[in-house]
Amino acid sequence: MGHAGHGSHPATWRMAASATLHCLTGCAIGEVLGMVIGTALGWGNVATIVLAVALAFVFGYALSMRGILRAGVGFKQALKVALAADTVSIAVMEVVDNGVMVVVPGAMDAPLSSLLFWGALAFAFIVAFLVTTPVNKWLIGRGKGHAIAHAYHH
Repeated sequence: MGHAGHGSHPATWRMAASATLHCLTGCAIGEVLGMVIGTALGWGNVATIVLAVALAFVFGYALSMRGILRAGVGFKQALKVALAADTVSIAVMEVVDNGVMVVVPGAMDAPLSSLLFWGALAFAFIVAFLVTTPVNKWLIGRGKGHAIAHAYHH
């Protein structure tokens, strides 16, 4: 029998896009909050990015856990499911969107009140969504990523 029951699962682009949008929501909340806090405290780019990435993971996991906890799962198990379901997706999203922000000329030094900052951030999120969606489709198709949490949404 070995790995019977494991392996391929139906994965549609719609499912992948939905999982990625969910990930993007948590990442965006954390990123923006981190940028606002870092800027308000006068931190440099590296410290601000570290805070933004950390908060993106926190909010990404929290959004996943919310649905899992609502399904009656205990906190410890919900955390395990969220970590298994979202870590790769959030990591890819963070590498891509922060990478885009770093390569857009002036974006990291632009004040929060500037169109350059918000335009670059919106562009970074779009690029991150486009890169992360196929990753999520691949993960879901193998019963990993968002597929793990999906069982708790019903």
